[in-house]
Amino acid sequence: MEARLSRLSVTVLGGGSWGTTVASLICRNAQVCLWARDAAVVAQVNQEHRNQRYLPDAVLPERLVATTDLEAAVSGADVVIVGIPSQHFRAVLEQARPWIRAWVPLISLTKGLELNTGMRMTQILQEVMPGHPVGVLTGPNLAQEIMAGQAAASVIAMDDPAIVGELQSLCRSGLFRVYTNNDVIGCELGGVLKNIIAIAVGMGDGMGAGDNTRSALITRGLAEVTRLGVAMGGRAETFAGLTGMGDMIATCTSPQSRNRHVGVELGKGRDMVSIIEAMHMVAEGVKSAPTVMALAEKHGVAMPIASDVYDVISGRATPQRIFRGLLKANAGAESDPG
Repeated sequence: MEARLSRLSVTVLGGGSWGTTVASLICRNAQVCLWARDAAVVAQVNQEHRNQRYLPDAVLPERLVATTDLEAAVSGADVVIVGIPSQHFRAVLEQARPWIRAWVPLISLTKGLELNTGMRMTQILQEVMPGHPVGVLTGPNLAQEIMAGQAAASVIAMDDPAIVGELQSLCRSGLFRVYTNNDVIGCELGGVLKNIIAIAVGMGDGMGAGDNTRSALITRGLAEVTRLGVAMGGRAETFAGLTGMGDMIATCTSPQSRNRHVGVELGKGRDMVSIIEAMHMVAEGVKSAPTVMALAEKHGVAMPIASDVYDVISGRATPQRIFRGLLKANAGAESDPG
């Protein structure tokens, strides 16, 4: 198995924190090329074995090679892993399509939805690259902790049991454990939808709310996420696992979480524009919020927490007003939506 993996050529598209981390992990098992648009990032990866912009404290494997040449990156790849932010995901894939060989597995790392279509990233992969095996690697994975050597677990979801087993072996490394799941929809949506709940939790933290408030938001938020996920074709039990509850806990509580950070700053009174301008990484929950609300309406699913977050992001409400309403709201049965 190890000898076979070592002969594989893997390309990771996207030189952000998570793309760089996944490339570094897989480097221990196979040959990896990291593609990024930023020539300065590529030069630093190749010359200094660092990505100071996104992982300032991490030392990257010396065998990790980076390039800005998309054709060179994908033309010989046996596996292509895509860690491009959702708003650029389709465009980069369409650029790479002429050079990706037939039947090469395509794996998404991106936890977002396409704004105009509401499509998940694996749906875009299937639409742009029909005939390729498609999957997603997702879970409670904070890049800086993993690069620091701390234990973590993730899930690779794909319909094909034979290919997913090979990809599981390719991705697991040291204390980074990888599980498999055939519920691609549920696993992918868990990673997308929890981002909005993390913004809500962050708003509470920014206003000085306590652990009880945080716990209530996470629990009720998970119920919302599960309802929509099941309505869209996912399995309920998936949302109780690593890609649902696990990812939500990490994203809602970690200071490293970009989406929680947005919420914290909103709770402190900063405006949305200044928060985003000060960030050099994408908070996918901000981008996904309008699409998630459209999907909730389409499927007839009540998502009051997500709706409140969307109102704050779009400037129709303040965090203070949202939390006053939360405290005044009448509570029914715990199983009720709301």
